Amino acid sequence: MTSSRAQRAVLLTALTAAGALALSACSGGDTGKSGGGGGTGFVTDTGGISTVAEGHRKPTKKVAGDTLEGEKLDLADFKGKVVVVNAWGSWCAPCRAEAKHFAKVATELEPKGVQFVGINTRDTSKGPALAFERDYKIPYPSLHDPIGKLLVNGFPRGTLMLQAIPSTVVLDREGKIAARALKALSEEDLRKLIDPVLAEK
Repeated sequence: MTSSRAQRAVLLTALTAAGALALSACSGGDTGKSGGGGGTGFVTDTGGISTVAEGHRKPTKKVAGDTLEGEKLDLADFKGKVVVVNAWGSWCAPCRAEAKHFAKVATELEPKGVQFVGINTRDTSKGPALAFERDYKIPYPSLHDPIGKLLVNGFPRGTLMLQAIPSTVVLDREGKIAARALKALSEEDLRKLIDPVLAEK
């Protein structure tokens, strides 16, 4: 078993047993790992962005629930759009650092068919998370996932999973996982993650 797979197995076991999110929380560093294994088709560049070629991508499982504002949201409803999913917490300094870039790019790319969705985790109370959204003028909804259930159950093993806080995945127009970053993103890096998927026809 590779080191990457062993770490993921330990992580998932801990999450299931403890019922709490024990991710490599709030790390701004580049992991440098693809998160896959042999035959996954993952490619990781030196900037820590992993991608999967068309034809090798897998869909998420069901990622649905209540937003921080109490509305129902299901990622499946956005099929036909490029979807950017960002895992974040109000307690996370790298999440705060990237928030302004996410707000700007989400607003600029919405007319081009890009939908941003947050997954707020480890905020047991919604108050700090709602304050975060107000402070950074976040224009898109976030699912409230205080114990990381959506992060663990929504992304199949062997895919580009949301394994850190912050981390970001991009789903193609068929709802399949096309790219991932396991670090806080600058505006340039965020666009680098999205643009190739958006360019696909």
